[in-house]
Parts: sequence; C-alpha cells; structure tokens
Amino acid sequence: MTKSGFLEIHLTLKTYLVGGSVRDELLGLPVKDHDYVVVGSTPEEMVQLGYRPVGKDFPVFLHPVTREQYALARTERKISRGYKGFEVFTTPQVTLQEDLVRRDLTINAIAKDTDGNIIDPFNGVADLEAGILRHISPAFAEDPVRILRIARFAARFSFRIAPETLALMSDMVHNGEVEALVPERVWQEISRGLMESNPSRMFYMLRECGALSRILPEIDVLFGVPQPAHAHPEIDTGVHTMMVIDFAASRNYSLPVRFAALLHDLGKGLTPPEEWPRHIGHEQRSVQLVQNLCERIRAPGDERNLAVLVAQHHGKAHRAEELTAPTIADLFHATDAYRKPDRFQLFMQACASDFHGRPGYAERAYPPIAMLNRALTAARSVDAGAIAAALRNKITDNTLLPNAINARVREARIAKIRQTQNQPAD
Repeated sequence: MTKSGFLEIHLTLKTYLVGGSVRDELLGLPVKDHDYVVVGSTPEEMVQLGYRPVGKDFPVFLHPVTREQYALARTERKISRGYKGFEVFTTPQVTLQEDLVRRDLTINAIAKDTDGNIIDPFNGVADLEAGILRHISPAFAEDPVRILRIARFAARFSFRIAPETLALMSDMVHNGEVEALVPERVWQEISRGLMESNPSRMFYMLRECGALSRILPEIDVLFGVPQPAHAHPEIDTGVHTMMVIDFAASRNYSLPVRFAALLHDLGKGLTPPEEWPRHIGHEQRSVQLVQNLCERIRAPGDERNLAVLVAQHHGKAHRAEELTAPTIADLFHATDAYRKPDRFQLFMQACASDFHGRPGYAERAYPPIAMLNRALTAARSVDAGAIAAALRNKITDNTLLPNAINARVREARIAKIRQTQNQPAD
C-alpha cells in the first residue's frame, strides 16, 4: 500500500491523542511522545492497515509511518493484586470515555480529537489550572504503582495531591496493596522521580501517605533523627537527605549521583538514640544498608556501586584538607579512582551535594573538589609500568615482585600527592 493510500484509509479510524502529550501541551511543556487511542476498531483491522502489533498485555500498535503508539480503546477488571493483576477487554464497542475512566489521574484523562477539540470528561483541565493531582475513580486503588506515579508527578509539576486522593493512597498502604509492588517497577519510578526538578517532593508525598516506610524504610527512618546543630542547621537527617537530592537536581547531576545522594546517610538511622546527635561510624554502618536496599529494588550496577562508595567514603572526602598524603592515596585506591577517574568525579559530585544540602550552604565553596582533583591528577601521572619494569631487573624472585611493585607505585603516588599539598591553592 502506498503512503497516500494508507493515509486515506487511516482517516476512517476514530483516533484521539491522549495522556501525557495532551497534558504537557496544555501546560506549555515540550511534548516528547504522542500516544493515541483508537475507538471502534479491531486488532485485525489495525494489522490490515499496516500497523505493527507490539503490546503484550493489551492491543498496542505502531503507526507504519510515524512509529507512534496507537492503542485500541479498552476496559479493565481487577482479578488479583499488583499492577499486572488485570483482565483487559477490547472490543469495537468500548467508548473513549470508558477508556479514559480507567486512567489514574484527571490530568492524564484528557483527549484531543483530529480536529483539535479537547475532550475532558473528568475536569482534568480545571485540575491542571489549579495544580491538583486527583484520582478519577475508586479503581485508582487497584494498581499500587499509581502511588509511586502520583508522588513522581508531585515532584515533576510541584502540584498538590487532592485530600481524597491522599486518603485513598493511605488506604492502599494500610490494606497491603503496596506490598504487591515488584522491585523493577519500584526502581523505575524511584529513578524517574529522582530525575525530576524537585525530587524531594516525591519522597515527602510517599511519606505522607505512609508508603515510604513500606517501600524505602531505610529512608523513612531518617526523619526525626537529629544531627549536630553546628554542622547541620537543618538538624533532621531526613530533611537533610531531601535537601541533598534537591541540590543534586539543581546542578543537573546524573541519576547515579542523585541515587548516591539519597542513600549516603542510611547508617544514621541505626545510631542508638543515646548517642544522638553524634553518628560516629555511620559511614561503615551505611554500607550494608545500601547494599541491601539496592538488592531489594534491583538497582543497576552503576548506581549501586557509586552509592556504596559515597556512603562509605564521603566523610573522608569532606576532610580532604586534613588528611595525610597516605590517607588520600588510600581513598583513591578504595574508590578505584586511578582506573576510573570519571566515576571519581561522580563520587565528588555526590559528596559536594551532601555538603551543600544544608541551609545557607548552597553557594559556599567546597574546597575538597579542587584539592582532591589536583592530587589525583598528580598521582595518576606516576608511570606504574616503568616502575614495574625497573623492579623486574632487580628482583628475581617472582613471588616477591607483585608486592614490591605495588609498594613502590604507592610510594611514588604518595610523593606526588604530598607535592600538591605543599602547593598553594589555585
């Protein structure tokens, strides 16, 4: 079929632009993807028109020219717990409104027809103008992922959650529906929320409905844990963590940095109350907590590895100007900075976010970045290969050679680091 012939037949379909693309267009935001609903058609007809089926759980098709997604109008029935516990019905008799009512929020249930007319059966436009996140029907409670999604939308748009919707979210937590969340969806939504402009709002909203204690209890327990006032004007460890991730977002740092910022102080949640507000050794206590959390929500390797490094070593980075050259060399070795200098920059971004995530600290200088970067550049200039070659000519016992090379390279790196310590700052 020719392109023109396809378009003539395509015009006979009743298609509507729906969801986020309509919402973002009404908000004046860039529209990345267009999603369409097709009313009155069948899978067989869509295939005959050249659409390529891609949906596993319900009929979704790719447009043969634009490759945009077209889904047949459908209804759903809850049959078991979790976001996959639905039975989907698709027939030519399903109306646009029946399709829209199954969606989560009023602002996501606005459609636009091919003439540009807005179809808004649930007053989503009014909620957009008022900045309100409101569920459409009690069916919202059937999908626990919606708790995470609505909290993420709060972070994206800085909208408030309607009281009745927040109450419904709390009921979902209390009746155990949130326990049906699978790790992959938790990670997907948490990671997307961290990449919003105000990520702290997601976690505040999750905490308000009680979901944070079920999904990320290691974060939830930080709220109410005090810190030394001289170092942390905000006092509360949970509030500090939220300020840290918001600072990382304000600098447009990557997801691994933001995730590490979120988890950097988990060990403070294990400090015995009688030791408050001090948290001696919290860095080491954090390591196992970070590893357990990452395993539970299936965090990817890059995010997990950086989070562990930041949790364990951010205190040393903060004290960089006080450290001896051998201790700095140990820090570089522990963070694998010699082999992975780019990741070390991410490590320092997370450490800087921790420093700046306090009232009045956002614009302060963070000297350890420049100081440690100078030291790392100097240490990496050591020619380990040349040292190894020289020692091979002197040491004939191969069992002694590896340790001798490592010791000599370390000595040379320490000497280079010490030179930078004696140089005036730029």
